[in-house]
Order: sequence, then C-alpha cells, then structure tokens
Amino acid sequence: MIKKEMIAMLLAGGQGSRLGVLTSKVAKPAVAFGGKYRIIDFPLSNCINSGVDTVGVLTQYQPLRLNTHIGIGIPWDLDRNIGGVTVLPPYEKSVNSEWYTGTANAIYQNLEYMESYNPDYVLILSGDHIYKMDYEVMLDFHKANNADVTIAVMPVPMEEAKRFGIMIVDENRRITEFEEKPEHPRSNLASMGIYIFNWKTLKEVLVAMAHQPALDFGKHVIPYCHGKGSSLYAYEFNGYWKDVGTLNSYWEANMELIDIVPEFNLYEEYWKIYTKSEIQPPQYIAADSLVERSIVGEGCDIYGKVYNSVIGCGVIIGEGTVVRDSIIMNQTQIGVDCEVDKAIVAENVQIGDNVKLGAGLEVENEMAPHIYNHGIATVGERSTIPSGVTIGKNTVVFGTTTIADYEASGLASGKTLIKAGEQ
Repeated sequence: MIKKEMIAMLLAGGQGSRLGVLTSKVAKPAVAFGGKYRIIDFPLSNCINSGVDTVGVLTQYQPLRLNTHIGIGIPWDLDRNIGGVTVLPPYEKSVNSEWYTGTANAIYQNLEYMESYNPDYVLILSGDHIYKMDYEVMLDFHKANNADVTIAVMPVPMEEAKRFGIMIVDENRRITEFEEKPEHPRSNLASMGIYIFNWKTLKEVLVAMAHQPALDFGKHVIPYCHGKGSSLYAYEFNGYWKDVGTLNSYWEANMELIDIVPEFNLYEEYWKIYTKSEIQPPQYIAADSLVERSIVGEGCDIYGKVYNSVIGCGVIIGEGTVVRDSIIMNQTQIGVDCEVDKAIVAENVQIGDNVKLGAGLEVENEMAPHIYNHGIATVGERSTIPSGVTIGKNTVVFGTTTIADYEASGLASGKTLIKAGEQ
C-alpha cells in the first residue's frame, strides 16, 4: 500500500455568488487574478512549495475551466506517478448518490481516495484564498502539540470578528472554545478554513456524522471534535491572507499587487506561484501609449493609457483610450477613445469605440446592492458593449448588448443589464 505522510484535500466546488456575474459561468477558484494567475494557483503552489505532493481537488460548480486549467498538474510539478493532483467531482454511487452538500460532506464522499494513500495527516484547504503559507511549519506545530486537529487562525480586527468562526485559546494555544460568527466575540482569532486532521480523527468524525445534512467543518465537524474531547490547537498565521469572495475584496487584492511596496509579493524567488501559462507573444506598448504603476500580462497590445490597473494576457487597448483603477481580464478588447474608470471587465469581452465605463456619480445598485457596490462597474465574460455608450458606477452588464438595450445610449449608475439566458 502507498503511504503518504500528509495529503491535501482542496475544496474548489464553490460558486462564489458574491462575485456576481464573474462566477455565473465559472467556479470561483478559476477566476483570473493578478494578470496571469487563477485563484486556485495560490493554494496549489503553497502545496508543492510545502512539500505536499498529493492533492485531491474537489470540484462541483461549473468545473470545466478549472479542470482544463489544472489538467494533470504539470505547472505545479504535480504530475506524479504516485500522488500528484487528482480532480474529484461528485460521482454516481450504487446507493445514496448526491451532490456535495457541505464542505465536510464533500470530504466524506472521498474517503476512499484518502484511504488509498493511508496518510497520517490530512490537510483541508479552500480553493479561493490569496496567500502564501508553508503547511510544513503548521504540520510541525501540529506534531509538537500532539494535536488531533490544528486550525490555522489569524488575528482580525475585533469589530470584524463576528463575521468568522472564532477560537478562544489558552496560553498553550489549545482551543478551549469555538464560536461560529458570534454576535459578541471574546477573541479575535479567526479560523482561516485551513485544517490539519489526524487521519484517524477525521475518518471517525466523518463516519459518525455522515447523516448530518450539508455537513460542514465550521458548523458541525469542529464542534463535534471539541465536544468529544479531541485536542484542538490554533496555529497562528501572520502573513498576508485575503478572502476574495466579494467584488470589492477581489478588486482590492488585485490593486494591492501594484502598490509601490506590495504587501503581497508575486516576485519572490523562494516561494514561486505557478500557473498554467498560455503561449503568448510578448506585450507591445505603442510609442504614444503610457503605462503607469500597472501589471500588464503577456500578449497585450497597448495603444492607449493605463494607470494603476491590472491587465490580463492578450488584452488590446485602443488608441486614445484611458484605463484607470481597473481590472481587465484575458483576451478582452477595448476600442479607441474609451474611458474606463474603476471597472472589473471579465474575460473575452468586446468593448466598442467611445465607450465610457464607470462614469458619473455613485448610486446604489437597484438589483443586488450587496454584490455591486463600492462604485465598481462590472462586465461579465464574453459580453459585448456597443460603441458610443456611457455606463455608470455600481452597474453590471452581461451578455451581447446592442445600442437598442441602452436608454438614450446610456446605463445610469446603479442599473443592471443582464441579457436573458446569461444568468
């Protein structure tokens, strides 16, 4: 039997509904990030950099692009004869077939996969966070404390603590109490959704709780282990960690990459972030164009002016166009004499000439203010915006639109234009 000390289970099945139209056709971990990467590249790179060479990626929602991106794991050196990366979608069983209904239910449905490696430890990860972390250091902490379960935590501002699972620990970092999203938090150590379990402990709890609908780590598994008297420890992480679950946090995390001294550095030699790269020609910056404090991906043709933006691969920006404080994803084309201000434009979008995107004053979005906010104009993938239209702030456009879709050639701030069939 193959024996692996620690294997990783990477949860990548989430829809990420708070990213709005960005995830209507693609799973959140496959959303482009930083001009070159996809969100899942970060935990996958952390695995290989930490010496974890066996990773099960649990997919469910819109998995095609994620599967294509991961392939057999070559960019992360995870194309192994033994171990490597395995994509684990839900599958038909002889009895009780079901979709993955909760984070722990997804892991439970793959007991057989884990069993085949007979690991000592299982590392549970989310596929939608941006961070660099050495899981080996966390494993050393787990072993040193003789823990059954170790939960990675990070200090958060006290006023934000009620949004997280909060750990109350003693002086040895042993978890004495656990509160899921408490109204009046008594500690600011928030769970990062990264766990190391002893295999025996994990197997026991999953089998014992298999009947629980939508079995979840934070809501069910951790409280169960705590109630059973398992030794739970909190491993404190103090590096950069960002949950890019909302459009604004996604926009912010991209913008932080272009700070003069970036808090999150993509250029470190010793902790590389690997990705599947398309074969692209080098970028071309025309003589009278201007690029300031921006990331520009390979294969771009820049004829206009770009300030403080993250531009993906294969993007074309026409002459006279000005792009500011925006994220433009791969293979998008923007015509001439456009103004793009604080926008997130997804992949393969076509924008005509003389288009103003993110213009005017900020007005609350009428359809989904909890998603489309902070003044960002959002365009979903494969959308078309005709020439000569003006689109305001907190807006969303998705689908192939024509001039007839715009009242008086415009879409006012706070308005939504989603063509039928694009939901």
